Amino acid sequence: MARSVEDTLLVLKAISGADPGDVSSVTRPLDFNSSENVRGLRVGYFPKWMKEAPATDVDRAALETIKKVGMVPVEVAIPDWPYDSLNLILFAEGAAAFEELTLSGQLDELKVQTPDAWPNFFRQSRFLSAVDFVQTDRLRRKVALEMERVFNDVDLLLVPSLRDEMLVITNNTGHPSLTMRAGFVEVSEARSDWAPDPSRPLPKFSPPRRVPHGITLIGRLFEEGTLGRAGLALESAFGVMGERPPGF
Repeated sequence: MARSVEDTLLVLKAISGADPGDVSSVTRPLDFNSSENVRGLRVGYFPKWMKEAPATDVDRAALETIKKVGMVPVEVAIPDWPYDSLNLILFAEGAAAFEELTLSGQLDELKVQTPDAWPNFFRQSRFLSAVDFVQTDRLRRKVALEMERVFNDVDLLLVPSLRDEMLVITNNTGHPSLTMRAGFVEVSEARSDWAPDPSRPLPKFSPPRRVPHGITLIGRLFEEGTLGRAGLALESAFGVMGERPPGF
């Protein structure tokens, strides 16, 4: 996380490369050239997603900005599959990593205990069967092949940053993403990733607060450089990077 796309690229440059402690990691240098033009890059988008929540006017305006910088928006589609079920892999691996917390009872000491918070995911994951895990991994493979098909036609994808399907997909396929400020929206209540907790109601704002809103770019596997070039061009065109709250 960083204030600008350039800062993000600097961090990525520093951390790129194989991890000796992770046999699944690979050595692939960051291939980035800021002098390369973004004109002609094909940016896929999902028309249906842009017309419904959680997309906002900021997301829809980003499509017009893509055209202004010379990139080409292209309509794309993916099958209507149960992508959320891929989270079973994440939950199982997370539960295995934090098994000691579960077996020792220390999960009870964690603050958020709503039904969809991590403590309950860790508890529930102990009841997943091997068959569940294998079938979910088979779906993950199908989704990876579907993403490969999509990227045969486009260089990048533009999606609303709060769209759960693509977040789940890229978490399981490894496609790089860049979420960046693109404008502002007004909110009257704080947002949480967890289910409502009656004992800790979310703060409400009156009058509504003006807060940054982002869009997300998804790139091809190992093409973070293209993602960075497009991000820099859009960041400049959006013109919101310099706006910060007092004290920042």
